[in-house]
Amino acid sequence: MLSRVAENIYWLARYLERAEDMARLISVNSHLLLDFPHANKLGWDSLITITSTEALFAKHYDKPDETSVLQFLCGDRRYGSSIIASLANARENLRTTREIMPREIWEEVNQLYLDIAARVEAGVTPRKRDGFLKRVIRSCQTVTGLIEGTLSHTQTRTFLTLGRCLERADMTTRIIDVRSDNLLPKTAEDLKPFENLQWMSVLKSLTGYQMYRQQVRLRVRGPDVLRFLLQDQSFPRAVACSLKEMSVALLELPCHERVQTVLDELVGLLMAADVEELANEPEQLHLFMDELQVGFNQVHAALVSNYYDVKHPPIP
Repeated sequence: MLSRVAENIYWLARYLERAEDMARLISVNSHLLLDFPHANKLGWDSLITITSTEALFAKHYDKPDETSVLQFLCGDRRYGSSIIASLANARENLRTTREIMPREIWEEVNQLYLDIAARVEAGVTPRKRDGFLKRVIRSCQTVTGLIEGTLSHTQTRTFLTLGRCLERADMTTRIIDVRSDNLLPKTAEDLKPFENLQWMSVLKSLTGYQMYRQQVRLRVRGPDVLRFLLQDQSFPRAVACSLKEMSVALLELPCHERVQTVLDELVGLLMAADVEELANEPEQLHLFMDELQVGFNQVHAALVSNYYDVKHPPIP
């Protein structure tokens, strides 16, 4: 497979997953705002902080209210990771690789982009927010199902898996990061009355509440939820499960040892974490999420240098 084609497929998967997970991130914030008393200083500006786009947002918007943040994260093409920009990039990457992908996948992605573009043009208002987000999430899940059911187990599927799993792991940590100092007060006294509501919202945003109850069989507690979403190797949106899928996928590629080494170091860091301590220390949790995200960037850089950088191909 040409390195250019492999890179396009990898980014197709990342952009589709990014659009879905951005919708999930907005959704969990919406649910937290509904569940928490107005006395808590929760707001929409936390999403701007989590996505590290304060400067870009301030350049184009006056204040981080609900309408502005929704427009920025959902429909602003000037922000490369907005939902509409992610879908546009996914569509373009798929367009250039249509000859190796089932036609049904192209039709679904193309229709999703056209539908979301029309909704963005009409305006993503707070009243239309839930329908908009559900449309994005459901259609991205449909594409994932088409990939699983119609695409042969070739290198095309391998690079799709790598892109999807890396993006999913990264966004799962960002959604967990909502738990740290961005949304909640840092004192334990303020944290306790609303801790269960918050962790339930995080689980539901990842469609993990029922799987958590089946596997953990305990009430919703911070340490148990954190262990489930970070270290569980059977729940698809858990970070450990995503990294395990990447390890299996890498075995299908030549010259994968260097990438595997970087990935193994990240898995070691993840599995050695003391989740009990992290769940009770929002600041430490925030720092650990940052550390994991640096690790994801290192895995991405290893993939780029190994398979996509045509100027410096890997040594057999």
